[in-house]
Amino acid sequence: MEGKKTSHPLLRGDSILCSSSHGFSPAQIQTLASICEVLIPSLPLPEGKKPMDHPLQYFYKVSGSHPPIPDEIGNPVALWQALSFKGMAAYPQVFRAFCGEERRNPHAMVKGEVSDTSKGSLCANQNLLPVHILLPEHNIYKIKCDVVVIGSGCGGGVAAGVLASSGQKVVVLEKGNYFVPEDYSSLEGPSMSELYEGGGIMSTVDGQISLLAGSIVGGGSAVNWSASIRTPENVLREWSVDHRIPFFGNNEYHSAMDAVCKRLGVTDKCSEEGFQNQILRKGCETLGLKVEQVPRNSLENHFCGSCNLGCRTGDKKGTDSTWLVDAVACGAVIVTGTKAERFILVDNDNGRRKKKCLGVIATALNNNLTKKLQIEAKVTVSACGSLLTPPLMISSGLQNPNIGRNLHLHPVLLAWGYFPEDASGIKGKMFEGGIITSLHKVVSGDSKMVALIEAAAVGPGIYAALSPWISGGDLKERMLKLPRTAHLFPLVRDQGTGQVMEEGKIKYQLSEVDEENLRTGLRQTLRILIAAGAEEVGTYRSDGQRIKCRGLTNESLEEFLDDVSSTGGLQSKNETWNVYLTAHQMGSCRMGATEEEGAVDENGESWEAEGLFVSDGSVLLTAIGVNPMITIQSISYCISSRIAKKFKSETEP
Repeated sequence: MEGKKTSHPLLRGDSILCSSSHGFSPAQIQTLASICEVLIPSLPLPEGKKPMDHPLQYFYKVSGSHPPIPDEIGNPVALWQALSFKGMAAYPQVFRAFCGEERRNPHAMVKGEVSDTSKGSLCANQNLLPVHILLPEHNIYKIKCDVVVIGSGCGGGVAAGVLASSGQKVVVLEKGNYFVPEDYSSLEGPSMSELYEGGGIMSTVDGQISLLAGSIVGGGSAVNWSASIRTPENVLREWSVDHRIPFFGNNEYHSAMDAVCKRLGVTDKCSEEGFQNQILRKGCETLGLKVEQVPRNSLENHFCGSCNLGCRTGDKKGTDSTWLVDAVACGAVIVTGTKAERFILVDNDNGRRKKKCLGVIATALNNNLTKKLQIEAKVTVSACGSLLTPPLMISSGLQNPNIGRNLHLHPVLLAWGYFPEDASGIKGKMFEGGIITSLHKVVSGDSKMVALIEAAAVGPGIYAALSPWISGGDLKERMLKLPRTAHLFPLVRDQGTGQVMEEGKIKYQLSEVDEENLRTGLRQTLRILIAAGAEEVGTYRSDGQRIKCRGLTNESLEEFLDDVSSTGGLQSKNETWNVYLTAHQMGSCRMGATEEEGAVDENGESWEAEGLFVSDGSVLLTAIGVNPMITIQSISYCISSRIAKKFKSETEP
């Protein structure tokens, strides 16, 4: 990525820098400024800080009330330099206001084509979809194809690639935008807004859990942390035996995992670990704990620490640079900025299911495109994820009681440890290096896994938002320490479940076992950070729980750990509380051996509607306890391969 690094206007915040659209009155702005001044005050440079350090002086001087709030934060370059944050300090060009610069419109309806298959890049041009019929009285474009896939993430990308490669005419609908590596800015605010569902600010209805879900061509695979872990064997046994879905226990599924890992270029080699994973490894080794290498869908020397905001190097192999490339090479059409509204369902008098799906009605999210799309297809594949597939099915009139229920989230709690530059012997910054390259499994006395401990991607904005507010000075001191603050978390295979019956309304309840496992995992995480040489460690509990490690006795440590809690949520009514986080959503349209047990059958087909398939994380039968990318893609590979075989059998004499 040498050379010009301007990034895409949507991802460098030009719309924010150039105009205000908040609609606040002058009086409201004045009130907001007063509140911001209290939370983030202007402060004198503390004793011991170099007065000639301009970025540091500016960092302490600037306050939340400095104009022009609420749209900007003053001089961003100086702020990033004060934090030694490589992401933006290395790319000062992204702060230039290129307002009105003409670039590709990522909202446009586009047809993908491969310009250079050796690079594995998917390039979009301005060719419109082949419109067969215009129905002016309904303001609808009518389009016909063999397969319409809704969503382009781990499930939809694989389905599109497999089915297009089998000779089917495939149309992919994606409500997010399409970006290439040079478009990414690593700028946290606009990137979260453009690349994540709800702008990265989503939560359950009670505020207990904050959720991250990708909303971009490539879905979660474009912004996840590269961990490419195969489905655990104990989970496959459970699904094949207890849930009576045979293919999880035979060669079909294992061959699918092989094919997926090969297409993604998965390797367990890592030539250099970043700061946080070095901390995890050192802490585990000091305590005599087993630490494992994490396979990744990137090169072994991939050292990008901002893949959660889009991989700028293009080394990470999401569906946007693999399966979707295969799809468009075989003639598939990808339509971005387009949201599925409802399935086209009709009575199926002579079929094996009550309804038959004939396609989907979709709406363009670009206000300049007023006509709807009526896409008629022999097969419709819903792959818009565990949070959006159920509401789409319910709003279309499907009534299976499993739709929207049995939602699993892999909840996590963050812990942090501060490591001064010269004290720990570990070099680097927390935003450098692969996000997840090592893990530790916390197991119980009977060898059952309690939690998985991994490193987290935490940018300055998220860090500031999560940090309990003690004082303005404390917040600024925390921010200055961020580059050498390691973040680790325990992830649990949750037994508690939730539901999502309406878009954006997510309900969830952890079980008591989940809470206890999280507490056990969080305690172990803190032990690892301390063993790695942290000067101070803490949690994100509302009271700012932390402890200095120098001279810490075993008695004081145990007393601190005994006080560690896992109670979460603003509405928990406890004196102190944590905020759970999740980036994995599973099971809300689970696969079942019967209509009573699942929303879809073992082929991924709806029990209610013939020709309607689900091929995303929502079909997972339970939580799996590890990063789910390989599992979702492998299940999608099986489902789409079966659909392809069905097409083939219907055309053979």
